[in-house]
Amino acid sequence: MAIPPIDAYPLPSPAELTANRVHWRLDTTRCALLVHDMQKYFIDAFDRTTEPASALIENIRLIREICRQNGIPVIYTAQPGNQHPSRRGILADFWGTGLVSGRDEEIVDDLAPNEVDIFVTKWRYSAFQRTDLAQLLNRHGRDQLIITGVYAHMGCMLSAAEAFMNDIEPFMISDATADFSRAEHLGALDYVAKRCGTVLPTDRVITSLIERSAA
Repeated sequence: MAIPPIDAYPLPSPAELTANRVHWRLDTTRCALLVHDMQKYFIDAFDRTTEPASALIENIRLIREICRQNGIPVIYTAQPGNQHPSRRGILADFWGTGLVSGRDEEIVDDLAPNEVDIFVTKWRYSAFQRTDLAQLLNRHGRDQLIITGVYAHMGCMLSAAEAFMNDIEPFMISDATADFSRAEHLGALDYVAKRCGTVLPTDRVITSLIERSAA
């Protein structure tokens, strides 16, 4: 079942963001990048020629390149196609059968992973549920997670909340995430800033990582 078309909307500006309750600082030796569900099945719902999708993809690409240059692990989540009903469970009651094997599963071409990037098969909204993401972060000595991708008020926000509950500092990127609507996007950023993480725009992330790598 295809995702209904998502209307274009301008990504939140820094001036619109809720003040962060905590002010954690990104550290190139502690963080990993999460590219959350940037599969064609989900991105096909957007008009890729305009915001939010156009800027979403470019901002993730920019952050990913800085991470690769600094040896920061890049982790992709991706849902599998043709999920067996026993795996899909009650998710089907909300979203139907989901992805079909093949093109639906592919990461959008502009963000295609390389041979070094890490893949996590994802089954529920949170990237930590029924996966080994927490163990992977621990294995790489990482206790900070930069969160990008879709959808902000679902998988991205809940992954941030679960990272927090695992003592992993989540950084949700305001203009490298996107959602069904601007209101839902802003709501997700507001929740993270107040309750479980730090919200930053892409330029602040890039500046922080460059400054840390030069220190």
